[in-house]
Amino acid sequence: MIGTRVANPVFRAGDEVVLGEGTYQGTPGVFLRFRKDVNWAEIPERNGHVRSHPVEWLAHSTDAIPEPAK
Repeated sequence: MIGTRVANPVFRAGDEVVLGEGTYQGTPGVFLRFRKDVNWAEIPERNGHVRSHPVEWLAHSTDAIPEPAK
């Protein structure tokens, strides 16, 4: 079934993201676009492959990097 609601509308083309969950957790990439099922996104990874991942697995790369201890 194709989803019709936006799972997470905060991502925009060009946003640097990281996979926060799933098999490839920690993989960096760039948000390209939502797929027809808006619960999935296309992410060109640094190796040049464009892959689809569930939007709920994505985080902005700055959100996923812990701040240094003070």
